[in-house]
Amino acid sequence: MQGDANPHGSLQEAKLLTVHHLGVSQSERIVWLCEELELEYGLKRYDRRADNRLAPDAYKALHPMGIAPVITDGDVVLGESAAICEYINVRYGDGRLAPAPDEPGFADHLFWFHWSNATFMTTKMMALALGFVGRNPSDVPFVQERVQRSRELIEARLGDHPYFGGQSLTLADIMMVYSLTTTRAFSKEPLAGMPNTHAYLKRIGEREAYRRAMAKAEPGMTPMLD
Repeated sequence: MQGDANPHGSLQEAKLLTVHHLGVSQSERIVWLCEELELEYGLKRYDRRADNRLAPDAYKALHPMGIAPVITDGDVVLGESAAICEYINVRYGDGRLAPAPDEPGFADHLFWFHWSNATFMTTKMMALALGFVGRNPSDVPFVQERVQRSRELIEARLGDHPYFGGQSLTLADIMMVYSLTTTRAFSKEPLAGMPNTHAYLKRIGEREAYRRAMAKAEPGMTPMLD
């Protein structure tokens, strides 16, 4: 559970599971996951470049894709949020943050776990890219419709269930929360008209593991839970 947050410090054990966290990025998910599972892990934090706010060369060198998140675990170097979540949950968490196939909520958990990046984050990235080239996403019906459908789907789910995976926190929540919170540091998108989502994020913000994770991953930054 204790991480080394020094971006330049050496870890005491070379084979220790290490989360390489790029500031204000998807890799916060992995820090939170490790805290929820109360794992012993190393944490190396990398600041974004001042000139373009992208990953520094040292981070890009970790994995051929050059993007966050990345973990190292002995000889294993693994990228991609969902892959890392499954790897850690199965290898170190006895699978306890994912329902078994015969448990209620199994299919819902799978949907939200994969929907987070496959559809929701893709939609948000399309909107962000339009902004980069001076287009208003609301002027592109295809994107705007997907944004609205996503908001309605999320709000309906959280009106019927306390967590995306059902009655308890699962990897689906680990994936979804970043998409509802820290991503808004880039888009400035409000969560207006989403009371169920606000209530959900309040519950998440009260979790000790989440509070520890954000304090380590983003010291000095207030989690965007409102």
